Amino acid sequence: MIPGTQNQAATDSFWEKFERLEKEIKNPSWLFPIRKASIARFAELGFPTLKDEDWRFTNVGPITKLPFKPVFTYSKESLNEAAINQFAFTSLKSSKLVFVNGHFSKELSHILPQKDGIKVGSLAAALEADSALLEKHLGRYVKPEGTAFSALNTAFFHDGAFIHVPAGKVIEEPVHLLFVTTSKEPGTTVHPRNLIIAERGSQATVIESYVSTVDGPYFTNVVSEMVIGEDAVVEHCKFQDESPEAFHIAAVNVQLGKGCNFIAHSIALGAKLSRNNIWTNLDAERVECVLNGLYLTKDEQLADNHMIVEHAKPHCNSHEYYNGILAGKSRGVFHGRILVRPDAQKTDAKQTNKNLLLSDDATIDTKPQLEIYADDVKCTHGATVGQLNEESIFYLRARGIGKETARRMLIHSFAGEIIARVRNAALREELDAIVWDRLEQNALAGEKK
Repeated sequence: MIPGTQNQAATDSFWEKFERLEKEIKNPSWLFPIRKASIARFAELGFPTLKDEDWRFTNVGPITKLPFKPVFTYSKESLNEAAINQFAFTSLKSSKLVFVNGHFSKELSHILPQKDGIKVGSLAAALEADSALLEKHLGRYVKPEGTAFSALNTAFFHDGAFIHVPAGKVIEEPVHLLFVTTSKEPGTTVHPRNLIIAERGSQATVIESYVSTVDGPYFTNVVSEMVIGEDAVVEHCKFQDESPEAFHIAAVNVQLGKGCNFIAHSIALGAKLSRNNIWTNLDAERVECVLNGLYLTKDEQLADNHMIVEHAKPHCNSHEYYNGILAGKSRGVFHGRILVRPDAQKTDAKQTNKNLLLSDDATIDTKPQLEIYADDVKCTHGATVGQLNEESIFYLRARGIGKETARRMLIHSFAGEIIARVRNAALREELDAIVWDRLEQNALAGEKK
């Protein structure tokens, strides 16, 4: 279904659903003009095509052909605590917020007691209780990359997570946002919306994971906005392990304050087609920003990572490290852009994308990019694509290690370069176990076909 001038009937269908939303949802008055402008923007733009430079390697045609079925009401379906505890990271000591088909589930969630004005909960509830605070931030940081999908999310989101850490306060344990899709109906669409505000000198660790209990062609379209204040320290991990028939599009938009330290990890294992649009704005001095990514694909999966790191002020550092392991006929896409504005002197930026192809049919399109308008900077970028090093395999075999085990060790080490960068020890250990298990399930890890 293509909106705008490409398909007027489809556009009418989106407006129909939006009019229903307007009647059923209760929101503060300031939000509806934003929603209405967003659905109009979506209808104007339409979904991106292969003619769009930023999407020329990722065909979203299968998404446009799905019937558009947003989930308007909450139901926990057959989920219970035992079912929830089967998912990754649920055994960690953390505040656990569970969302079922995009809606907060109070009975399945467990939020640790918070003090000092720290708020962890549902965005829908916050829109009622903290409307003035949300009005200052919600929708203010979404950038043009992925505009059509972000506009669709802004128009249709019902709920998501709201985290507010006041100045100088620390959330002692991680906050785990668990988004579960349970609908088997083709075209089911969920629009999670997350807002994270970490004020001056605060600290937090946030885990954001997307999973399902069903196999089916549903669509997750998520937007996360983060405001990281002066000297704040935030670690964020996004874990995507959706159904192999599902579609996942995400936008992560981060506003970084003076002297803050932000590290993010993006782990993509699932979905038939996934895309992460990341935009970080280093709009103050002395910012430290690190973006890590790992994508494992097989069969005919496609994993796309698209990011812009914008240096707007001097004396800031950014480093991006993305590794991909691709098997079968799967495809990877990496487009990383470091943008250095004229005022951003003394910038130190590095970007690396490394890819390991485990089959002759796996492919990667990688495009690291520098766009520099300042003259006193240190910026590097690079990409590698290859297969396992036969000399390394020979070295291990010469020490009594079998060929299959040697290959698995090298592949795990390649993934471990990214996992080792996770600061939270418990999170790092579980991620390592998940990736090792996933690689063990992949027959190509042991022997190249």
